[in-house]
Amino acid sequence: MPDFVIPPPAIPAVAVAGSASTFPVRRVFCVGRNYAAHSREMGRDPDREAPFFFMKPAHAVVAAQGKLAYPPCTQDLHHEIELLVALGGGGADISPENALALVWGYGVGLDLTRRDLQAVAKEMGRPWDFSKGFDASAPCSALRPASEIGHPSDARIWLEVNGAVKQDGNLREMIWSVADIISHISRFVRLAPGDLIFSGTPAGVGPLLPGDRVHGAIAGIADFDFQVGPYPGENESAAQV
Repeated sequence: MPDFVIPPPAIPAVAVAGSASTFPVRRVFCVGRNYAAHSREMGRDPDREAPFFFMKPAHAVVAAQGKLAYPPCTQDLHHEIELLVALGGGGADISPENALALVWGYGVGLDLTRRDLQAVAKEMGRPWDFSKGFDASAPCSALRPASEIGHPSDARIWLEVNGAVKQDGNLREMIWSVADIISHISRFVRLAPGDLIFSGTPAGVGPLLPGDRVHGAIAGIADFDFQVGPYPGENESAAQV
């Protein structure tokens, strides 16, 4: 074995529903503005734009359960619920017709966003990294294998905060399908087993505050439930509790 000068970090992983096994995470890709209504609420025209992508570090992935601490350096943390796509295969220049064969399974997750930092980055033409890729910014449910549930394309996706529904859409409203997304990404990078894709969020994104109870689901796939912890420095650290 290699002689590392420091202990190597643990491999990020997502639970698999009904199993003691886990899905190792290699990279995390995110699709921006993939629902027409959300694109419009962000001030864009969904009929004129090709998909675009950003990334989160694999170690941003955490279980969407228990208590997740409010991140530092923001006063405007937003929720964005999304279908997760977990790849069991890979390749480059993949056609949409062959893309779904690479999918190992599906889940539901949150692309947590420090919206105030993102707004500054957009205004100044700077990268989004610190607004999208912070610690615990990718809470995920357990995954379910495609061999069991197929490839969902028509299912309700919704999120509620403290019992009030904030986001409510359907996977059929995605501008770019899962197959299209995989194909697009594979033109830029060679995909590989372990890659995780956040496929975009429906309209209704909004703020989360310390103490909020967050519950969301995609019908027939998975759900999650967690509580937002206090602001950093208020009795708990900025790590996951």
